[in-house]
Amino acid sequence: MQAVRLTLAGFLFALGISLALPPSLWATNSTTIQGEYELLDEPSKHEKGKVILFEFADFYCPHCHMFERIVVTKLKEEFGDQLEARLIGFPVMPGKLPTAFEMYEQATIMGKGPEMKQVLFSSIHDKKIEVFDKTIRSLLLKKLELDVDTFEKGLASGEPYRILEKGKAWGERIKVTHTPTIVIDGNLRVSNLSEDNVKLIIHSILKNDKESS
Repeated sequence: MQAVRLTLAGFLFALGISLALPPSLWATNSTTIQGEYELLDEPSKHEKGKVILFEFADFYCPHCHMFERIVVTKLKEEFGDQLEARLIGFPVMPGKLPTAFEMYEQATIMGKGPEMKQVLFSSIHDKKIEVFDKTIRSLLLKKLELDVDTFEKGLASGEPYRILEKGKAWGERIKVTHTPTIVIDGNLRVSNLSEDNVKLIIHSILKNDKESS
C-alpha cells in the first residue's frame, strides 16, 4: 500500500488556514522560542523537560482524525516521553451526542486516555460507528481491558461531562474557532500545524530547558 504523504499546503488548505499569517502570529525576536505561534494571556502549564500539547478536537472531525493519525503520531515518535498530547474535547460537528467525549474523559480518569482516543477515532472514521450505546461501549472497554462496571459508574457520576464542559469553556475563552486547534504548554497557540513548525517549537522549548538546568 502506498504511504500517504501530508504536505503542509494540502493540510492547511484542508483546514481552511492560510499560509499568509499576520505578523502577530510569528514568534518575535524577544523570545527564545522559535517557530510560528501566538502567545496567549494564559498561565503556562509547562513542566521542565516536557512539553504538553493540548489539542482542541472533535472526535467526529475528519481533520482532527488526520492530524492525530499523521502529525501527532510523528511528534510522539520524535519526542517520546518528552511530549504529552492531551485532547480537549471541543465538539463542533452538529447533531452528535457527547458520549464519545465522555468516554474519553472517563478512560483518562482510569489511565487509558490515549488508548481510548485511538479507539474512538478509528471507530468513528474507519468503522463508521457514530452511536456508542452500552453494548458498543462494553465491546470497546473489553478491548482496552477496562472494567465495565467501574467505567459505567464513572460515566453516570457526571464527572466526565463536567471535565468536557470545563475544556469547552477554556476553548471559548481563548476563542477557539475550529478543530484541530493546538495550544502548547497552555499558552502558545499554534496556527501553522505543519509537522516542521510544531517540531521547531517543541525542540526550542526543550533546548531552553536543557540550557537552563
